[in-house]
Amino acid sequence: MQGKVVLRILGLLLSMFSVTMLIPGLVSLIYKDGSAHSFFIGFALTLAIGLAIWLPLRNYNRSLKLRDGFVVVVLFWTVLGLFGAIPLYIDARLNLTVAQSVFESMSGFTTTGATVIVGLDTLPEGILMYRQFMQWLGGMGIIVLAVAILPLLGIGGGMQLFRAETPGPQKEKMTPRVADTAKRLWYIYLGLTIACALAYVAAGMPVFDAVGHSFSTVAIGGFSTHDASIGYYESSVIEMIAVIFMLISGVNFALHYLAFRTKSLASYAEDSEFRFYMSLLLVLSLITVFYLYATKTAGFSQSFFHGIFQVVSIATTTGFTTAEYVNWPGFLPVLLLFASFVGGCAGSTGGGMKVIRVLLLLKQGLRELARMVHPHAMLPVKVGKKTIPPRVIDAVWGFFATYVLLLALMLLMLMATGLDQETAFSAVVACLNNLGPGLGDVSGNYSSLTGVQLTLLCFAMLLGRLEIFTLLVLLTPGFWRK
Repeated sequence: MQGKVVLRILGLLLSMFSVTMLIPGLVSLIYKDGSAHSFFIGFALTLAIGLAIWLPLRNYNRSLKLRDGFVVVVLFWTVLGLFGAIPLYIDARLNLTVAQSVFESMSGFTTTGATVIVGLDTLPEGILMYRQFMQWLGGMGIIVLAVAILPLLGIGGGMQLFRAETPGPQKEKMTPRVADTAKRLWYIYLGLTIACALAYVAAGMPVFDAVGHSFSTVAIGGFSTHDASIGYYESSVIEMIAVIFMLISGVNFALHYLAFRTKSLASYAEDSEFRFYMSLLLVLSLITVFYLYATKTAGFSQSFFHGIFQVVSIATTTGFTTAEYVNWPGFLPVLLLFASFVGGCAGSTGGGMKVIRVLLLLKQGLRELARMVHPHAMLPVKVGKKTIPPRVIDAVWGFFATYVLLLALMLLMLMATGLDQETAFSAVVACLNNLGPGLGDVSGNYSSLTGVQLTLLCFAMLLGRLEIFTLLVLLTPGFWRK
């Protein structure tokens, strides 16, 4: 690993990130809510430390290697959570501990949506906008944005950062130059955000709330400006707008780009992952709506709108709520929690294991059943017309095994700190899948958890955001050998 190269880029990224604190600071000045000083102090500290790291190494020009890219990504997402917590800790009205501030910040940037803050309706506008903006930045990934900007500053290694930031079985490189790919991803991301905000405004949502919720909707984050989340508005129109944009944001952004470039929707219909994604959400919605209505939990209209909304919100790992789904009858709360394991498609802003991995696991399972009947048959695993190499299948199984093992270990560790089984299990699942709301004591917020418990869940959120291996590879001895 090239330590100076890593520090140079880390310092520059941190300096770039500091500027984003000025936006909620300006919002605070406009609304005169008294929180502006928190953001300007945070900006000054972050910028100063970023420049202190970068300036001594600014003329150290070496190419970034793949290993360096992994280190930069993991370190940056870690310091992002730490430095992003500064304004939250400084503002006395929030009255947060260090652990709570870092948890809220990490939850925002990893688009998890879990919160320790109670009383969102009374918070200053600057703080509210900062929480929403953190999720928007984290949704597509600040690293991907940096990949588009760093070449302009004469810094190479964009492909190494892009590979480390977008792990998974399928990486879509839409253009020959990775910087151009990153730019196009952000153009699509920005366009969807603007469209979502305008739709919310047209549906009657106040402009401030519309902008804030568009940030967290397209980022599949789940933070809201109200304690009651989207349910605050009691509007089926707003709920369905959220459903549409959550669905869109859970799709591989490369498909959006392809559809835009070809001016055709055929790319969606031809994509196996997209078809599986939509089919799964449809089946889950039918089950939920039918069960709510059959158990007389609500009338047909409420069962229909709340059922569809909660399925899409939880399954895509957004985490918005319109009803207290944790109190729904029978198996529904656990069904929705398990749905978050699937999450969004590869190349989307969603969390979870990703749809393509679940699809490959299912196809591999079916192939093993077929082999029991025809042990000598050649039965390749295919996604659409494409045969998946054995190396990819092995990687998916390795990912799944590691995912389950980590979940079990963190579950036991949380239970060892005193949490009950339901709360510990749902908290780990919600954070590892970047979902947010859980069951039990964390169904509303995480304010009752201790500093040790919050720290462990911060690690789970980081693992989920970086899809496990990007972080775990740094813990292997072989990574550090020359």
